[in-house]
Amino acid sequence: MSHFDFENGEVLLFDKPLEWTSFDVVNKVRFILKHSAGIERIKVGHAGTLDPLATGLLVVCTGKMTKQINDFTLLDKEYTGVITLGATTPSYDLETEFNRTFRVHHITPGMIEETAKKFTGKIFQKPPIYSAKKIKGKKAYQYARESLSLKMKPKEVEIHEFEITGIDMPDISFRVSCSKGTYIRSLAHDFGKAMKSGAHLSQLKRTRVGEYKISDAINLEQFEFLVEN
Repeated sequence: MSHFDFENGEVLLFDKPLEWTSFDVVNKVRFILKHSAGIERIKVGHAGTLDPLATGLLVVCTGKMTKQINDFTLLDKEYTGVITLGATTPSYDLETEFNRTFRVHHITPGMIEETAKKFTGKIFQKPPIYSAKKIKGKKAYQYARESLSLKMKPKEVEIHEFEITGIDMPDISFRVSCSKGTYIRSLAHDFGKAMKSGAHLSQLKRTRVGEYKISDAINLEQFEFLVEN
């Protein structure tokens, strides 16, 4: 690892495991650098949260590169995943239990394709109440877990591409390229509503952040091996 300078700053690309939080990855990187590289204290941060139920590209910065984190968060993102029709959840994904079920017999492949086109371009969406968005100094999901009512304000985002890559009812596979701040869970929820049904996000993987791609990412076990050897 002599060609790496973690303290001066590195940009590391990780494939985040399922059910790990983004902070779990940051803490693991810090632990590896301390115990395998002998770096007692070092700044480590991630550039853009991935939900625990999402996998894929997580950009992690060390040392002086942590000053560039805000620049990375401004970059466009790309995701692949699965939207499942016929049921909604309060979190818009599988973190919470189903709260409503809907019929899907009226939904055709043509309707799915046409609806995707309607969500391309600049749109307004409400962040999920089960999200890390700060409201009055508190994260939205903390209000939700305390069963406190909270009104989420719509926010403008831009969907550059919304491609339907497969239909196996009730599951719809997709690829989305979008601006910063886009909630794919909200997109899934609104997508189901637009077809006079309901939907939730059942799978999500981030495949790109700006020019950084998932194909260039490593997992934490590989990183630990590299540092140790």
